Amino acid sequence: MDLATLIGIPAGFFMIIGGIIIGGYGLNLYMDLVSVFITIGGSFFAVMISNDMSTVKNIGKYIGLAFKQPKSNTGDLIRQLVTFAEKSRKEGLLSLEDEVEQVQDEFFKQGIKLVVDATDPEVIKSILYNQISQMTSRHSVGINLMDTWGSQAPAWGMIGTLYGLVGMLANLADPSAIGGGMAAALITTFYGSILANLFLIPIKTKLTSRDEAEVAEREIILEGILSIQSGDNPRIVEEKLLAFVAPNERNKMKVTSD
Repeated sequence: MDLATLIGIPAGFFMIIGGIIIGGYGLNLYMDLVSVFITIGGSFFAVMISNDMSTVKNIGKYIGLAFKQPKSNTGDLIRQLVTFAEKSRKEGLLSLEDEVEQVQDEFFKQGIKLVVDATDPEVIKSILYNQISQMTSRHSVGINLMDTWGSQAPAWGMIGTLYGLVGMLANLADPSAIGGGMAAALITTFYGSILANLFLIPIKTKLTSRDEAEVAEREIILEGILSIQSGDNPRIVEEKLLAFVAPNERNKMKVTSD
C-alpha cells in the first residue's frame, strides 16, 4: 500500500474535523445531507455524462491505484540491461535468445526478441515508442476522469450554495432564519472544496506521477536495448542508463567497476 495516500487522506480529514472541534462550532453545524446529494451526487453524474460508461465503471480501479504502491525496479532493469550488454559483446546478440525467458517485463522481453531477430533499430524504436504512447493514452483515461471530477466538485458546491441562497431569500421575512440559511448555503461549497482538494486533485496528481515513472522506466529499457544492438561497451550502456536516474541514486545502481 502507498502510505503517503493511505495516511494523507485520513489525516487531512482529521485536521479539518479537529479544526472544527477546536473552533467550538460543533460537527452538527457542518453536516447536511442535502449538500452531500448536490455536491457529491451532482458532480459524479456530471462526470458520468462526460465519459463513457465503461470508463465510469473503472472509477474504483483508478482510485485504488493511488493507494497501491508500485514496485520500482529501475535498479534491476539497469543491472539486467548491462548484464545483457556484457553477454552480447562476448557471445553475440543471438546469445540473448537464451536469456529472454528470464525477463519478466513484457515490454523488455519484446525489445530483446526484436534485437535477436536483427530488426532495424528504427523499426524497434517505432514499435516500442508506439507501445509507450498507447500506455500513456490508457493512463490518461483515469487521470482525465479524476481531473474532470476535481473541477466539477467545487462547481457543484456553488450550485448548492445558490440553492441555499434561494431558500434563504424566500424567508427574508424571518430575520432569525437568515444566519442559519447562509451557513447552510455555504456548506455545499465547503464540501465541494474538500472533495476536490483533499481527494480528487491529489489522486489525479498521483496517477500522473505514476504514469511519468512508468514512462521513464520504458525509456530506460528502450535506450538500453538500442545500445545493446549497436554493440556499445557495457560501461557506456550503463552511463547512458544512469543518466535517467537522480545523481544521488546512481552509485547504488552501478554494475560495472570503475
